Amino acid sequence: MRPFATILALSFAAAAGPLEDGAALYERGDYATALQVVHPLADQGVAGAQFVLGEMYLGGLGVPQDDPEAAKWFRLAADQGDPQAPSILGFMYLNGRGVQQNDAEAAKWLRVGAEHGVARAQSLLSEMYQVGHGVPQDYVLAHMWSNLSAAQGERGAEFVRDNVEKRMTAEQIEEAQKLAREWKPTH
Repeated sequence: MRPFATILALSFAAAAGPLEDGAALYERGDYATALQVVHPLADQGVAGAQFVLGEMYLGGLGVPQDDPEAAKWFRLAADQGDPQAPSILGFMYLNGRGVQQNDAEAAKWLRVGAEHGVARAQSLLSEMYQVGHGVPQDYVLAHMWSNLSAAQGERGAEFVRDNVEKRMTAEQIEEAQKLAREWKPTH
């Protein structure tokens, strides 16, 4: 199942019927019809629909591929608390895709996604803390985020955690593990 269907299931209850219809069309690959259902909802401010529209523009699904337009819709969804949108927006800033490359902005959005519990955002944020891109270098936070990401099965997160651990004191490792144990996602 694509993340889209999961996100739609968590979206605003008032628009559940049309969002479910859009999800079914999207899953079947009927992107043109899905666009007709989802775009009006996105224009009305439904975060789940805004996220979907971002996905459609990012991948060129039923619309011409347009990274700046995708970034616009992901930002709108992220500003409303969509849990996945900040992660994708952070990735876009990290790579300069549809937006000007900016490590600090990438870290800001990846942190929001990481706080929502998105494993990929946690992993990318961990790497940024490890090397100090967009954030101050901090091995404790790098370890914590990679540990949380690894616990969700994110590929490569254990490697990052183990690599950063080689540079840490026993006290730092203990602190990072404590932070990871006490961490709770925001909703």
